[in-house]
Amino acid sequence: MRTETTDPAVRHDALILFDVTDGNPNGDPDGGNRPRVDGESGHGIVTDVCLKRKIRDTIGLAAEHSGLDAGRYQVFVEAGHALNTRTAESYTATGLELKARSLTAEQAEGARGWLCQRYVDIRLFGAVLSTGDTKALGQIRGPLQFGMARSIDPVLPVSHAITRVTQTRQADLDKGESTEMGSKWTVPYGLYRAQFHYSAALARRTGVNADDLTMLYRTLLNMFDHDRTATRGVLALRGLYVFNHADAFGNAPAQTLLDRIRVGKLPGCRAPRSFADYAVTADVKDLPAGVTIDPLHG
Repeated sequence: MRTETTDPAVRHDALILFDVTDGNPNGDPDGGNRPRVDGESGHGIVTDVCLKRKIRDTIGLAAEHSGLDAGRYQVFVEAGHALNTRTAESYTATGLELKARSLTAEQAEGARGWLCQRYVDIRLFGAVLSTGDTKALGQIRGPLQFGMARSIDPVLPVSHAITRVTQTRQADLDKGESTEMGSKWTVPYGLYRAQFHYSAALARRTGVNADDLTMLYRTLLNMFDHDRTATRGVLALRGLYVFNHADAFGNAPAQTLLDRIRVGKLPGCRAPRSFADYAVTADVKDLPAGVTIDPLHG
């Protein structure tokens, strides 16, 4: 990993490629947990929220393995913890009166700063804090913005009927029933492409440092290995390309850089069923002045 790739003072634009085999990468709760698809084109969708959840679930482990201060890599949006309780802790820690209708700019900045130092996902993604008794905190705009992932080609979700050898209710067993039916959705195969963008200007406000970016990239490289379930099938990272700029403003529009990474099916392949059915090419011979690329994977 190059030094410029983890420099928090410059802009970064990055592309991620990952695939799924016989699994559901992101079910839609409004659609019976069916894999998300673009209804018009049939392309698979994985939401930015889903990707950030995987990062949140893994980045603390990455920091612990690297010997970093665990207190700085806590996660704000975490199962089993109320957000209002955590924002209220920032008032207590900085000596503010809970339920205060208004705060001075310095008081609000102090409370937001305490949260940023404690929670890595707030430093990276930002947070809405204007809930409960801490409405005066407003929100923190994070420097890292993820887009939704979209499959390179259309995917065809498949529903599988499954059976279980025991019942949920004792009453059904008493009636002599011996099995129970269910179903699960999978995508036979899909290669997905997502991108994210890092703003050094916003990172100065939340306190992102080089360790945070290092942990982010290590998390992206390994997060699918720490998020395995039978439902998700086999998820694997297939590419991580980071374009680094020379300063916080940037040296080229992001999309002109990310479009240099091209993915296409091999000739004669009708229905891709593995990553080997694709060719990935990176056109990086004539990058704009001040831009470098770090292919962390791929």
